[in-house]
Amino acid sequence: MIIQKYKIVFAGSMGSGKTEAIKSLSEIPVLATETLNTDDASHKKMLTTVGIDYGEITLEDGAKIGLYGTPGQERFNFMWGVISQGAIGTIILIDHNVNAPLDELQYYLDFFKHHAENIAIGVTHIDENLDHSTHQYREWLVSNHLNYPLFFIDARKKEDVLMLIETLITKLEIEHM
Repeated sequence: MIIQKYKIVFAGSMGSGKTEAIKSLSEIPVLATETLNTDDASHKKMLTTVGIDYGEITLEDGAKIGLYGTPGQERFNFMWGVISQGAIGTIILIDHNVNAPLDELQYYLDFFKHHAENIAIGVTHIDENLDHSTHQYREWLVSNHLNYPLFFIDARKKEDVLMLIETLITKLEIEHM
């Protein structure tokens, strides 16, 4: 039985690192609904999430946060809103290697801003594509008058993912002071 007071959602395209991010933080074995990837046109990874990923982390005050990962394939987007209900925040992960990462960012922000006011963005795989500038993300946010926290992370590194969680929690604390 899943019991926690708080919930954070990890969203983003297939291969952006949602499952890895949850695995890097979770204090319990991650419930993953991965199956063989049959959509090699979108991504060459072997496994992909088709339901949800679930893990947990405990804050210093003892509060548990449920970590929920959405499936990245657009055909499963009917689940995204359901998974987002009651979340204290959403982390959108963008794979720097996709052909049009800013289009991906626009797509996920357009969807999730209707389900969460508290959003942080993590750009992954920047070390794999040094030809694309990382400045494009901040410039895009500024030109679209958006002010979301933006970080370049490795989803496998606990401290990188924890920074995103702490950012969401800090934003909540500031808004409720």
